[in-house]
Amino acid sequence: MKTDYNKLFLECAKNSAGKLKLLLHACCAPCATHCLKKTDGDFITDLYFYNPNITLESEFIKRLNELKKYVLLNHKGVSVIETSHLSSDFYSVVAGLENEPERGKRCYICYKLRLEKTAQTARELNYDYFATTLTLSPHKNAEWINEIGFELEKKYGVKYLPSDFKKENGYLNSIKLSKENGLYRQNYCGCEYSKK
Repeated sequence: MKTDYNKLFLECAKNSAGKLKLLLHACCAPCATHCLKKTDGDFITDLYFYNPNITLESEFIKRLNELKKYVLLNHKGVSVIETSHLSSDFYSVVAGLENEPERGKRCYICYKLRLEKTAQTARELNYDYFATTLTLSPHKNAEWINEIGFELEKKYGVKYLPSDFKKENGYLNSIKLSKENGLYRQNYCGCEYSKK
């Protein structure tokens, strides 16, 4: 039987009562739209933009700027913690997996890379929870993402907030919110392999 990560998310949110701090990894503004709506009021949320899989620096900057623009206009209490463009981090962990299919082992390792850096940062900055917007996409494996998150919870001692943000029309809501806010919506994950 599959785990209902959406149900687990709702239980954690209810228990937080707006008092616990969440570091939410954000891959882009469109995905952050719905995810911030879901965490709003239940957590004190900040976004973490660490996406070395976005191999083109111009694309990285474009997505980061869209995220900052969206947050500034819609979520004034939310901070965006940004990193430099570090595509070398991505290339070093996926070396030898260039020909893997989408949603294969390369993607698993990419999820883990981004979640691990989020967990490390959450511990360093004293957040109660860490999570990711990646589960919003129907193209991402939420089961894998949540499994990785729980492994990292044990390793770093920061609670992982399970999610399946695409549930309850989350993905469709993100499209609607993106259009309403005039956000750039990319048509690939970010790495040169997904672009193909």
